[in-house]
Amino acid sequence: MNKYILVISFLTVLVSKSFSQDMNYLGEPSFKIGEELSYKLKYGFFTAAEANIKVLESDKKFDNPAFHIVADSKTAGTFDIFYKVRNRYESYVDKKTLEPYFYTENRKEASYRHSDHVTYDHNTEKITADKGVFPMKGKVFDFLSAYYFARSVDISKLHIGDKFNLQYFLEDGIHSMEITYAGKEKMDCSIGKFNCLKFNPTIIPGRVFRKSSKLYLWITDDNNRIPVKAHVELVVGSITMDLTGAKNLKYPLNPLKK
Repeated sequence: MNKYILVISFLTVLVSKSFSQDMNYLGEPSFKIGEELSYKLKYGFFTAAEANIKVLESDKKFDNPAFHIVADSKTAGTFDIFYKVRNRYESYVDKKTLEPYFYTENRKEASYRHSDHVTYDHNTEKITADKGVFPMKGKVFDFLSAYYFARSVDISKLHIGDKFNLQYFLEDGIHSMEITYAGKEKMDCSIGKFNCLKFNPTIIPGRVFRKSSKLYLWITDDNNRIPVKAHVELVVGSITMDLTGAKNLKYPLNPLKK
């Protein structure tokens, strides 16, 4: 199992949220302190990994009050025996604008080790990371802050086929990804069936993805906007992300009756 598969799978979560700089922030977060989401990643029929994402009060001081968002992921079952992963990602975001102040990651994937510390200076429009200083123009997010910002944008005027671009910083530069809105569907996950919005982020073919690989993600069509299911095709097999738990949501989560 390629060491980047889990990272890419979590990027699936962040880019899935139909965000673009042309879309308007609703002015209020769709989440609150104490929210906790849990997921399983399945490779075919096997549970390959588990992930937990939670929103905390910031333990650091910035110009304005901030959320502290923490995501932990680890391999499970036989995957944990042959390819152990223990990854942690943390982001500190402004409570009003949801733009990032600071991001850090600590990845332990078998013998591979990687860490990064990223500071976003919105006054000087510069990003300082372990690999250098980079100019920042417009809204640029990290892996986690993009995910939470995108949950709180106005998508009321979306039409099937609309495309959006996401800017995010990763390791050594600012990247952009195109996302297409694919309509509405009902989708099952481990905690129920929900009315969902479906999105199709672009995929870069390579060692993990085929040229024909497709990535789809379904988020709840409500005020919470949480992902309940994702599916991505790989060179060999596929990975499915499934919501297994949701606690302390800001708005009620109402599954459909079976």
